[in-house]
Amino acid sequence: MVRRPVAWVVAVVLFAEAFGIAALNWFMGVVVDRQDMSLAGLDPDKMSMSAKAGAVVFGLYFALCGLVALLVAVRNRAPAGLGRVLLISVAVVHGLLGAFAWGLIGPAAFVYMVVVLGLVLLLLMTYDRVADGAGDAGARTGGGDGDGSGSGSEDVPEPEPEPEAKNDTPPAGPFTPPAPTTP
Repeated sequence: MVRRPVAWVVAVVLFAEAFGIAALNWFMGVVVDRQDMSLAGLDPDKMSMSAKAGAVVFGLYFALCGLVALLVAVRNRAPAGLGRVLLISVAVVHGLLGAFAWGLIGPAAFVYMVVVLGLVLLLLMTYDRVADGAGDAGARTGGGDGDGSGSGSEDVPEPEPEPEAKNDTPPAGPFTPPAPTTP
Protein backbone atom coordinates (compact mmCIF):
# COMPACT_ATOMS: atom_id res chain seq x y z
CA MET A 1 0.00 0.00 0.00
CA VAL A 2 1.09 3.54 -0.66
CA ARG A 3 -0.91 5.26 2.06
CA ARG A 4 1.39 4.87 5.04
CA PRO A 5 4.65 5.72 3.25
CA VAL A 6 3.03 8.85 1.81
CA ALA A 7 1.84 9.86 5.28
CA TRP A 8 5.36 9.34 6.68
CA VAL A 9 6.91 11.41 3.89
CA VAL A 10 4.36 14.20 4.36
CA ALA A 11 5.02 14.22 8.10
CA VAL A 12 8.80 14.47 7.62
CA VAL A 13 8.47 17.18 4.97
CA LEU A 14 6.08 19.25 7.08
CA PHE A 15 8.32 18.98 10.16
CA ALA A 16 11.31 20.07 8.06
CA GLU A 17 9.29 22.98 6.66
CA ALA A 18 8.19 23.96 10.16
CA PHE A 19 11.80 24.18 11.28
CA GLY A 20 12.96 25.88 8.06
CA ILE A 21 10.23 28.53 7.99
CA ALA A 22 10.59 29.27 11.69
CA ALA A 23 14.37 29.60 11.38
CA LEU A 24 14.11 31.81 8.29
CA ASN A 25 11.57 34.17 9.85
CA TRP A 26 13.52 34.33 13.11
CA PHE A 27 16.69 35.15 11.15
CA MET A 28 14.84 37.91 9.30
CA GLY A 29 13.68 39.31 12.64
CA VAL A 30 17.25 39.35 13.95
CA VAL A 31 18.51 41.07 10.79
CA VAL A 32 15.84 43.75 11.01
CA ASP A 33 16.58 44.26 14.70
CA ARG A 34 20.30 44.76 14.09
CA GLN A 35 19.75 46.98 11.08
CA ASP A 36 18.16 49.93 12.95
CA MET A 37 16.48 51.19 9.79
CA SER A 38 12.83 51.94 9.28
CA LEU A 39 10.81 50.90 6.29
CA ALA A 40 8.31 53.59 5.28
CA GLY A 41 8.32 54.98 8.80
CA LEU A 42 7.70 51.66 10.57
CA ASP A 43 9.44 51.03 13.87
CA PRO A 44 12.27 48.46 13.45
CA ASP A 45 11.49 46.92 16.84
CA LYS A 46 7.90 46.24 15.80
CA MET A 47 9.03 44.76 12.48
CA SER A 48 11.51 42.54 14.31
CA MET A 49 8.93 41.37 16.81
CA SER A 50 6.36 40.67 14.10
CA ALA A 51 8.88 38.61 12.12
CA LYS A 52 9.71 36.59 15.23
CA ALA A 53 6.02 36.16 16.05
CA GLY A 54 5.47 34.99 12.47
CA ALA A 55 8.30 32.51 12.95
CA VAL A 56 6.60 31.03 15.99
CA VAL A 57 3.09 31.01 14.48
CA PHE A 58 4.03 29.51 11.10
CA GLY A 59 6.47 27.07 12.67
CA LEU A 60 3.78 25.79 15.02
CA TYR A 61 1.22 25.66 12.20
CA PHE A 62 3.43 23.49 9.98
CA ALA A 63 4.47 21.38 12.99
CA LEU A 64 0.81 20.80 13.88
CA CYS A 65 0.08 19.78 10.29
CA GLY A 66 3.11 17.47 10.42
CA LEU A 67 1.77 15.98 13.64
CA VAL A 68 -1.55 15.24 11.94
CA ALA A 69 0.28 13.51 9.08
CA LEU A 70 2.36 11.57 11.61
CA LEU A 71 -0.78 10.40 13.43
CA VAL A 72 -2.27 9.33 10.10
CA ALA A 73 0.88 7.31 9.37
CA VAL A 74 0.98 5.67 12.79
CA ARG A 75 -2.74 4.88 13.04
CA ASN A 76 -3.21 4.08 9.34
CA ARG A 77 -6.60 5.82 9.44
CA ALA A 78 -7.97 8.74 7.52
CA PRO A 79 -7.65 12.17 9.12
CA ALA A 80 -10.91 13.42 10.51
CA GLY A 81 -12.30 16.66 11.85
CA LEU A 82 -9.72 19.32 12.64
CA GLY A 83 -6.87 17.18 11.29
CA ARG A 84 -8.50 16.95 7.88
CA VAL A 85 -9.13 20.70 7.89
CA LEU A 86 -5.47 21.32 8.77
CA LEU A 87 -4.24 19.10 5.95
CA ILE A 88 -6.58 20.78 3.47
CA SER A 89 -5.41 24.20 4.62
CA VAL A 90 -1.74 23.24 4.31
CA ALA A 91 -2.47 22.03 0.78
CA VAL A 92 -4.01 25.42 -0.05
CA VAL A 93 -1.03 27.19 1.53
CA HIS A 94 1.38 25.17 -0.60
CA GLY A 95 -0.63 25.95 -3.71
CA LEU A 96 -0.48 29.67 -2.98
CA LEU A 97 3.20 29.55 -2.02
CA GLY A 98 3.91 27.68 -5.24
CA ALA A 99 2.21 30.39 -7.26
CA PHE A 100 4.22 33.11 -5.52
CA ALA A 101 7.45 31.08 -5.60
CA TRP A 102 7.47 30.93 -9.39
CA GLY A 103 7.72 34.69 -9.70
CA LEU A 104 9.80 35.48 -6.62
CA ILE A 105 12.26 32.59 -6.31
CA GLY A 106 12.13 30.56 -9.50
CA PRO A 107 10.93 27.31 -11.01
CA ALA A 108 12.79 25.06 -8.55
CA ALA A 109 10.85 26.42 -5.56
CA PHE A 110 7.64 26.15 -7.56
CA VAL A 111 8.32 22.49 -8.33
CA TYR A 112 9.07 21.79 -4.66
CA MET A 113 5.81 23.42 -3.54
CA VAL A 114 3.81 21.54 -6.16
CA VAL A 115 5.41 18.23 -5.13
CA VAL A 116 4.50 18.86 -1.48
CA LEU A 117 1.00 19.91 -2.56
CA GLY A 118 0.69 16.66 -4.51
CA LEU A 119 1.87 14.60 -1.54
CA VAL A 120 -0.64 16.23 0.80
CA LEU A 121 -3.44 15.71 -1.72
CA LEU A 122 -2.36 12.10 -2.21
CA LEU A 123 -2.48 11.65 1.56
CA LEU A 124 -5.98 13.08 1.68
CA MET A 125 -7.27 11.14 -1.34
CA THR A 126 -5.84 7.69 -0.60
CA TYR A 127 -7.78 7.42 2.64
CA ASP A 128 -11.18 7.17 1.03
CA ARG A 129 -13.68 6.38 3.78
CA VAL A 130 -16.15 4.57 1.53
CA ALA A 131 -13.50 2.22 0.14
CA ASP A 132 -12.02 1.55 3.58
CA GLY A 133 -15.45 0.86 5.06
CA ALA A 134 -16.34 -1.58 2.28
CA GLY A 135 -12.99 -3.37 2.55
CA ASP A 136 -13.18 -3.64 6.33
CA ALA A 137 -16.75 -4.94 6.24
CA GLY A 138 -15.75 -7.72 3.86
CA ALA A 139 -12.77 -8.66 5.99
CA ARG A 140 -14.85 -8.76 9.18
CA THR A 141 -17.53 -11.10 7.81
CA GLY A 142 -15.02 -13.90 7.35
CA GLY A 143 -16.58 -15.31 4.21
CA GLY A 144 -15.46 -18.92 4.59
CA ASP A 145 -13.61 -21.29 6.86
CA GLY A 146 -10.16 -20.18 5.67
CA ASP A 147 -9.15 -23.40 3.86
CA GLY A 148 -9.99 -22.07 0.41
CA SER A 149 -12.70 -24.70 -0.17
CA GLY A 150 -15.60 -22.31 0.21
CA SER A 151 -18.64 -22.44 -1.97
CA GLY A 152 -17.63 -19.26 -3.77
CA SER A 153 -20.52 -17.30 -2.33
CA GLU A 154 -18.19 -14.97 -0.40
CA ASP A 155 -17.36 -13.17 -3.67
CA VAL A 156 -21.01 -12.47 -4.41
CA PRO A 157 -22.50 -9.55 -2.50
CA GLU A 158 -25.66 -10.22 -0.54
CA PRO A 159 -28.83 -8.95 -2.20
CA GLU A 160 -30.36 -5.90 -0.60
CA PRO A 161 -33.85 -6.31 0.85
CA GLU A 162 -36.56 -4.76 -1.23
CA PRO A 163 -38.00 -1.55 0.16
CA GLU A 164 -41.56 -1.52 1.35
CA ALA A 165 -44.18 -0.12 -1.01
CA LYS A 166 -44.66 3.58 -0.52
CA ASN A 167 -47.98 5.35 -0.68
CA ASP A 168 -47.35 8.34 -2.97
CA THR A 169 -50.82 9.83 -2.64
CA PRO A 170 -50.95 13.30 -1.10
CA PRO A 171 -52.76 13.74 2.19
CA ALA A 172 -56.47 14.39 1.94
CA GLY A 173 -57.58 17.97 2.35
CA PRO A 174 -58.65 21.03 0.39
CA PHE A 175 -56.32 22.21 -2.32
CA THR A 176 -55.71 25.94 -2.45
CA PRO A 177 -54.29 27.24 -5.73
CA PRO A 178 -51.53 29.87 -5.49
CA ALA A 179 -52.66 33.46 -5.49
CA PRO A 180 -51.81 35.60 -8.52
CA THR A 181 -48.90 37.96 -7.97
CA THR A 182 -49.72 40.56 -10.59
CA PRO A 183 -52.37 43.26 -9.90
